[in-house]
Amino acid sequence: MGLRFETRRSDSLWVDAVWTCASEQVTAMTSVAGVRWGLVFWTQAGQAYAGVTGPETRTGTAPVPEGATFMGIEFAVGTSLRAVPTPALVDGGIELPDTTRRTFRLDSARWETPGPDDAEALVARLVRAGIVVRDPLVADVLRGHRPDVSERTVERRFRAATGMTRGAVRQIERARTAAELLAAGDPAAEVVAKLDYFDEPHLARALRCYVGRTARQLREGDGGAIALDLDQRLTS
Repeated sequence: MGLRFETRRSDSLWVDAVWTCASEQVTAMTSVAGVRWGLVFWTQAGQAYAGVTGPETRTGTAPVPEGATFMGIEFAVGTSLRAVPTPALVDGGIELPDTTRRTFRLDSARWETPGPDDAEALVARLVRAGIVVRDPLVADVLRGHRPDVSERTVERRFRAATGMTRGAVRQIERARTAAELLAAGDPAAEVVAKLDYFDEPHLARALRCYVGRTARQLREGDGGAIALDLDQRLTS
């Protein structure tokens, strides 16, 4: 057995996705680069935990608590926590103190721990309290809009909101999309053409850097547990 991820997209401007995961006989997994920060809640041996996860600029290996169940909220690119600048979370995160099965503490206030169906309601409360904020320019740039400000201003605000450059965000997002396509059975040559990689070696380097898998491993489901929702398949 391994990790079973279930992910649903959100229609909230503040939330990209909500996910759940259970660990079964897995002590480590391949972490995948990602451009979003999040809130994660998990239980293990009757104890509840909560934390803030940051964007990740590269792949790596992460420990998995045995017999744990997780629920996470991935926030939309361009959002951030008022109390913790996103650049401070890159390639890291923080465990939140004083967590119980019912509540957690964030930004000096106590909040009810959500279930998967309550995620957007919690985020709406955090937004109303000013704890989660958003720079709409970043979302506009990602959609291809050209804001009426200088390139230097765009880059500065992008880094402030995401902790990364626009180029890094594009590369990571492209590699994750490539992994999903390959796991779904798309040939590597088609993925290269579809996502504008220069050639298959270029794709292979991106996968090695950001995903930690080869095209063959993704296609065949090999390589061990991975923190990526691949058609909600069991990755083991």
